[in-house]
Amino acid sequence: MTLSLTLACLWFVLAAIIAALPNRIHWPAAYALIALGIPLVGWVTLQNGPVFGLAILAGGTSVLRWPVIFAFRWLKRIATP
Repeated sequence: MTLSLTLACLWFVLAAIIAALPNRIHWPAAYALIALGIPLVGWVTLQNGPVFGLAILAGGTSVLRWPVIFAFRWLKRIATP
């Protein structure tokens, strides 16, 4: 397993640990996970190809579903006149 996939697995473990913490920590931790996850997805894609990159992206989206839902709502509100 490449280093990028190992770090992606550690990212998922960290996300699971953060999910067990109190609710007041979730949003700041989500921002940190997003900041770490975006370059990590790019690195996984670069080293292992687009299939693994899309798999990691889908997994990260399922873990961080509320920021993604709010982003889509925001984009929808901006696009609708």
